[in-house]
Amino acid sequence: MLSRVADSLYWMARNIERAENNSRVLSVQLIHMLEASDQEVMDRDWGEVLDICAAKLDYMDRYERIDRETIIQYLTISPINDNSLMNSMNYARENARATRDIIPNELWEILNEFHLAQKDWQELPNTRQHTQEYLKKVKTTSMTAQGIIESTMSRGIPYTFIKVGKWIERADKTARVLNVICEKNMKESSYGTNNYYYWLTALQFLHGYDAYIKEHPPTMESRHVLDFMIKERSFPRSIRYCMDHVMEAVQRLEDGKISHYSKDLFQMLETIQEEIKEADIEHMDMEELMSFLDHFQDRCLTVSRMFSETYYLIEPVHVR
Repeated sequence: MLSRVADSLYWMARNIERAENNSRVLSVQLIHMLEASDQEVMDRDWGEVLDICAAKLDYMDRYERIDRETIIQYLTISPINDNSLMNSMNYARENARATRDIIPNELWEILNEFHLAQKDWQELPNTRQHTQEYLKKVKTTSMTAQGIIESTMSRGIPYTFIKVGKWIERADKTARVLNVICEKNMKESSYGTNNYYYWLTALQFLHGYDAYIKEHPPTMESRHVLDFMIKERSFPRSIRYCMDHVMEAVQRLEDGKISHYSKDLFQMLETIQEEIKEADIEHMDMEELMSFLDHFQDRCLTVSRMFSETYYLIEPVHVR
């Protein structure tokens, strides 16, 4: 398979996953906004949303202050934010268009349908209802696209490049959300007090509340949430699950062998798996957890770069 085709499949998957993850974060935040009574706390929460969406530095360079409506527009349909939902879905569609002879026709149709409908969304009033409907459409399109991939694609090389992109993007987002919530927890000196709201929010951001509460009813202790979202082997949004699947995908690409050109990538993935396995999450304090999560996010960037170098992909300028 040509490297440019592999590149398009990989970044199509990353952008679909990124759009879904960020739309869920925004949707949860908008619901919380209706429940909040303290404006100062809510402004701080919107700053954290920018952090989670990897947009705070660029946003503050342009706007210099936290403004809820500006943030919502910047994260959803702003053409100047490379990671806005609109741009992420546009990138995914362009990647799909470049690989139409490889991907299922239904996948192209669902992404193109969203693209055509999105033009109309931009003309509608910027109301809460409209925004939530747009966020729901992003999530539905992403989940439908992933369902099409899982149910119709042969488990060959194209499928595997899509899977690597998805799992790297998801692992990075899980670490980013947990890191931001840990920092918030530490700043407000709440660790050890079982602050239900913080960890409920983290699980909602990561679409993990239902799965978690079935494993740990009816508790919401920080150490349990963190251990679940980092080390749970059976939950598809935990860091460990994602990285195990990245390793499986690379092994599939190499037919179970380690070649001279993939040796460094395999070693890095093995190191990451070992670091996750050995991390004693339940006994770390907040500073140690933040350091672990920072380190893991650096590892994700390294794996993305090494994967791109190994298979001659192109790292785009807008990647985080």
